[in-house]
Amino acid sequence: MVRTTISSLFGASPVRPLQTHMSRVQSCVELLVPFFEAVLDGDWARATDTQQQIARLEGEADELKRNLRLHLPKSLFMPVSRRDLLEVLTMQDKIANRAKDIAGLITGRHMEFPEPIGGLMLNFVKRSVDASKQAQTAINELDELVETGFRGNEVAIVESMIKRLDEIESDTDRLQVEIRAELFKRESAMPPVNVMFLYKVIDGIGDLADRAQRVGSRLELMLAR
Repeated sequence: MVRTTISSLFGASPVRPLQTHMSRVQSCVELLVPFFEAVLDGDWARATDTQQQIARLEGEADELKRNLRLHLPKSLFMPVSRRDLLEVLTMQDKIANRAKDIAGLITGRHMEFPEPIGGLMLNFVKRSVDASKQAQTAINELDELVETGFRGNEVAIVESMIKRLDEIESDTDRLQVEIRAELFKRESAMPPVNVMFLYKVIDGIGDLADRAQRVGSRLELMLAR
């Protein structure tokens, strides 16, 4: 159960609830890997169970988001604005939302991924999860940034993390192009509706990585101020 007092939300750090939220988001996103493995194995009982876990964690992230929005002080005595914190929170939340959407769509339609698309999709998912993980790593440095007043070596460390996040997101772009090309080769022999939803899932996974990158971009803007 999420407690709602200001002290329980913030503890010693006003950015701690933001980090807690991102941790819950990442727990949600990471389940996409075993979910896809179950789907590719045709194990719909396991896939459905994992999809339900993803939905539950996304709901918990939503609850944390609501509590943070309700109890974040109007003015924070720190070198980061309330608006910046709330914008990062929104971006984080959209990552979990996208993970839930992807799993829900695939489960609802019992979608199949023909080879070699299935193997490529699993690699694509893993790399998108890597992007979200890297965003979490950067967010976890926010305490240190606050303590140093967004100055010194800590800024260089976070900038390096954001650069790595950009590189991972570029990897997902490359994988997305590769998968779309493979699907294009085969789509004439497939039911059009199936093709349409396959493209939708591909775009959703790419969007997950894009949303993770946006968390890094927002941090980068905060560093530049």
